[in-house]
Amino acid sequence: MIRLLLAEDQGMMRGALALLLGLEPDIEVVAQAGTAAETLEAALRVRPDVALLDIEMPDGSNLDTAAVLREKLPGCRVLILTTFGRPGYLRRAMEAGAAGFLVKDGPVEELAASVRRVLAGERVIDPALAAAALSTGPNPLTEREQDVLAAAVDGATVADIAARLHLSESTVRNYLSAAIGKTGTRNRIEAALSARDSGWI
Repeated sequence: MIRLLLAEDQGMMRGALALLLGLEPDIEVVAQAGTAAETLEAALRVRPDVALLDIEMPDGSNLDTAAVLREKLPGCRVLILTTFGRPGYLRRAMEAGAAGFLVKDGPVEELAASVRRVLAGERVIDPALAAAALSTGPNPLTEREQDVLAAAVDGATVADIAARLHLSESTVRNYLSAAIGKTGTRNRIEAALSARDSGWI
Protein backbone atom coordinates (compact mmCIF):
# COMPACT_ATOMS: atom_id res chain seq x y z
CA MET A 1 0.00 0.00 0.00
CA ILE A 2 1.08 3.57 -0.75
CA ARG A 3 0.84 5.54 2.49
CA LEU A 4 -0.40 9.04 1.58
CA LEU A 5 -0.52 12.29 3.54
CA LEU A 6 -3.12 14.74 2.21
CA ALA A 7 -2.76 18.47 2.98
CA GLU A 8 -5.58 20.74 1.78
CA ASP A 9 -6.97 23.77 3.61
CA GLN A 10 -10.56 23.44 2.36
CA GLY A 11 -12.28 20.79 4.45
CA MET A 12 -14.79 19.70 1.82
CA MET A 13 -12.11 19.34 -0.87
CA ARG A 14 -9.83 17.49 1.56
CA GLY A 15 -12.60 15.07 2.49
CA ALA A 16 -13.56 14.45 -1.14
CA LEU A 17 -9.96 13.81 -2.20
CA ALA A 18 -9.38 11.48 0.75
CA LEU A 19 -12.53 9.55 -0.11
CA LEU A 20 -11.71 9.26 -3.82
CA LEU A 21 -8.05 8.36 -3.34
CA GLY A 22 -9.00 5.91 -0.58
CA LEU A 23 -11.06 3.98 -3.14
CA GLU A 24 -7.87 3.13 -5.02
CA PRO A 25 -6.80 -0.44 -4.18
CA ASP A 26 -3.17 0.48 -3.49
CA ILE A 27 -3.50 3.90 -1.76
CA GLU A 28 -4.18 4.49 1.94
CA VAL A 29 -4.68 8.04 3.23
CA VAL A 30 -2.85 7.79 6.55
CA ALA A 31 -3.12 11.46 7.59
CA GLN A 32 -4.88 14.68 6.64
CA ALA A 33 -3.88 18.27 7.40
CA GLY A 34 -5.53 21.68 7.02
CA THR A 35 -2.56 23.95 7.80
CA ALA A 36 1.16 24.01 7.01
CA ALA A 37 2.00 23.34 10.67
CA GLU A 38 -0.35 20.34 10.77
CA THR A 39 1.18 19.08 7.51
CA LEU A 40 4.69 19.04 8.92
CA GLU A 41 3.62 17.54 12.26
CA ALA A 42 1.60 14.79 10.56
CA ALA A 43 4.38 13.98 8.07
CA LEU A 44 6.97 13.57 10.82
CA ARG A 45 4.54 11.46 12.87
CA VAL A 46 3.24 9.05 10.18
CA ARG A 47 6.21 9.15 7.75
CA PRO A 48 4.17 8.77 4.55
CA ASP A 49 5.47 7.47 1.22
CA VAL A 50 3.89 10.40 -0.63
CA ALA A 51 2.79 13.83 0.62
CA LEU A 52 0.08 15.41 -1.55
CA LEU A 53 0.28 19.12 -0.71
CA ASP A 54 -1.81 22.15 -1.56
CA ILE A 55 0.41 25.26 -1.65
CA GLU A 56 -1.48 28.07 0.05
CA MET A 57 -2.46 27.23 3.61
CA PRO A 58 -3.93 29.57 6.25
CA ASP A 59 -0.63 29.74 8.18
CA GLY A 60 1.89 29.77 5.33
CA SER A 61 3.08 28.01 2.22
CA ASN A 62 3.52 24.27 1.85
CA LEU A 63 6.38 25.03 -0.54
CA ASP A 64 8.32 25.74 2.66
CA THR A 65 6.99 22.49 4.12
CA ALA A 66 8.21 20.61 1.03
CA ALA A 67 11.73 21.92 1.60
CA VAL A 68 11.67 20.78 5.26
CA LEU A 69 10.36 17.35 4.24
CA ARG A 70 13.19 16.95 1.73
CA GLU A 71 15.63 17.44 4.61
CA LYS A 72 13.86 15.55 7.40
CA LEU A 73 12.07 12.80 5.41
CA PRO A 74 14.13 12.24 2.27
CA GLY A 75 12.19 9.04 1.50
CA CYS A 76 8.88 10.92 1.25
CA ARG A 77 7.96 12.03 -2.28
CA VAL A 78 6.16 15.38 -2.50
CA LEU A 79 3.41 15.97 -5.07
CA ILE A 80 2.02 19.51 -5.23
CA LEU A 81 -1.67 19.84 -6.12
CA THR A 82 -2.86 23.42 -6.47
CA THR A 83 -5.60 25.63 -7.83
CA PHE A 84 -2.97 28.16 -8.84
CA GLY A 85 -1.03 27.04 -11.90
CA ARG A 86 1.60 29.75 -11.66
CA PRO A 87 4.98 29.24 -13.34
CA GLY A 88 6.84 30.74 -10.38
CA TYR A 89 5.16 28.27 -8.03
CA LEU A 90 6.32 25.41 -10.24
CA ARG A 91 9.92 26.65 -10.13
CA ARG A 92 9.80 27.13 -6.37
CA ALA A 93 8.24 23.68 -5.88
CA MET A 94 10.99 22.02 -7.91
CA GLU A 95 13.65 23.96 -5.99
CA ALA A 96 12.02 22.75 -2.74
CA GLY A 97 12.40 19.15 -3.91
CA ALA A 98 8.87 18.37 -5.09
CA ALA A 99 8.61 15.37 -7.41
CA GLY A 100 5.43 16.56 -9.08
CA PHE A 101 3.18 19.56 -9.67
CA LEU A 102 -0.43 19.30 -10.82
CA VAL A 103 -3.40 21.66 -10.99
CA LYS A 104 -6.69 20.63 -9.42
CA ASP A 105 -8.82 20.53 -12.55
CA GLY A 106 -7.59 17.08 -13.69
CA PRO A 107 -9.43 13.76 -13.22
CA VAL A 108 -8.91 11.81 -9.98
CA GLU A 109 -7.64 8.78 -11.95
CA GLU A 110 -4.82 10.95 -13.26
CA LEU A 111 -4.04 12.10 -9.72
CA ALA A 112 -3.87 8.50 -8.44
CA ALA A 113 -1.61 7.56 -11.37
CA SER A 114 0.62 10.56 -10.56
CA VAL A 115 0.92 9.42 -6.92
CA ARG A 116 2.14 6.04 -8.18
CA ARG A 117 4.53 7.62 -10.67
CA VAL A 118 6.25 9.95 -8.17
CA LEU A 119 6.66 7.04 -5.75
CA ALA A 120 8.31 5.10 -8.60
CA GLY A 121 10.85 7.92 -8.93
CA GLU A 122 9.33 9.82 -11.86
CA ARG A 123 8.71 13.56 -12.10
CA VAL A 124 5.12 14.49 -12.92
CA ILE A 125 4.44 18.04 -14.10
CA ASP A 126 1.33 19.53 -15.67
CA PRO A 127 2.41 19.98 -19.33
CA ALA A 128 0.73 23.36 -19.89
CA LEU A 129 2.31 24.72 -16.73
CA ALA A 130 5.73 23.40 -17.70
CA ALA A 131 5.46 25.21 -21.05
CA ALA A 132 4.37 28.43 -19.29
CA ALA A 133 7.26 28.19 -16.83
CA LEU A 134 9.77 27.85 -19.67
CA SER A 135 8.34 30.87 -21.49
CA THR A 136 8.12 33.03 -18.35
CA GLY A 137 11.77 32.68 -17.40
CA PRO A 138 13.29 32.79 -13.93
CA ASN A 139 12.17 35.03 -11.09
CA PRO A 140 13.98 38.38 -11.55
CA LEU A 141 13.31 39.57 -7.98
CA THR A 142 15.82 39.36 -5.15
CA GLU A 143 14.70 37.74 -1.91
CA ARG A 144 14.34 41.14 -0.23
CA GLU A 145 12.32 42.55 -3.14
CA GLN A 146 10.01 39.56 -2.83
CA ASP A 147 9.60 40.21 0.91
CA VAL A 148 8.76 43.86 0.30
CA LEU A 149 6.25 43.07 -2.46
CA ALA A 150 4.62 40.35 -0.36
CA ALA A 151 4.13 42.95 2.38
CA ALA A 152 2.65 45.37 -0.19
CA VAL A 153 0.02 42.98 -1.59
CA ASP A 154 -2.69 44.10 0.83
CA GLY A 155 -2.15 47.79 0.01
CA ALA A 156 0.16 48.53 2.96
CA THR A 157 1.87 51.92 3.01
CA VAL A 158 5.63 52.33 2.78
CA ALA A 159 5.67 53.09 6.51
CA ASP A 160 3.70 49.91 7.26
CA ILE A 161 6.05 47.80 5.16
CA ALA A 162 9.12 49.38 6.75
CA ALA A 163 7.78 48.66 10.25
CA ARG A 164 6.78 45.09 9.37
CA LEU A 165 10.16 44.23 7.84
CA HIS A 166 12.32 46.34 10.20
CA LEU A 167 13.71 48.46 7.35
CA SER A 168 13.96 52.18 6.80
CA GLU A 169 11.31 53.79 4.59
CA SER A 170 13.95 54.87 2.06
CA THR A 171 15.22 51.27 1.81
CA VAL A 172 11.66 50.03 1.23
CA ARG A 173 11.18 52.67 -1.51
CA ASN A 174 14.40 51.49 -3.19
CA TYR A 175 13.30 47.84 -3.15
CA LEU A 176 9.83 48.76 -4.42
CA SER A 177 11.28 50.89 -7.20
CA ALA A 178 13.57 48.06 -8.32
CA ALA A 179 10.68 45.55 -8.19
CA ILE A 180 8.38 47.86 -10.18
CA GLY A 181 11.07 48.17 -12.84
CA LYS A 182 11.67 44.41 -13.00
CA THR A 183 7.96 43.58 -13.26
CA GLY A 184 7.28 46.31 -15.82
CA THR A 185 4.43 47.73 -13.77
CA ARG A 186 3.41 51.26 -12.76
CA ASN A 187 3.19 51.08 -8.97
CA ARG A 188 3.78 48.84 -5.96
CA ILE A 189 0.27 47.36 -5.96
CA GLU A 190 0.54 46.35 -9.63
CA ALA A 191 4.05 44.99 -9.00
CA ALA A 192 2.86 42.94 -6.03
CA LEU A 193 -0.09 41.53 -7.97
CA SER A 194 2.09 40.75 -11.00
CA ALA A 195 4.62 38.96 -8.80
CA ARG A 196 1.87 37.02 -7.05
CA ASP A 197 0.25 36.01 -10.36
CA SER A 198 3.65 34.77 -11.57
CA GLY A 199 4.10 32.78 -8.34
CA TRP A 200 7.19 34.76 -7.29
CA ILE A 201 5.68 35.75 -3.93
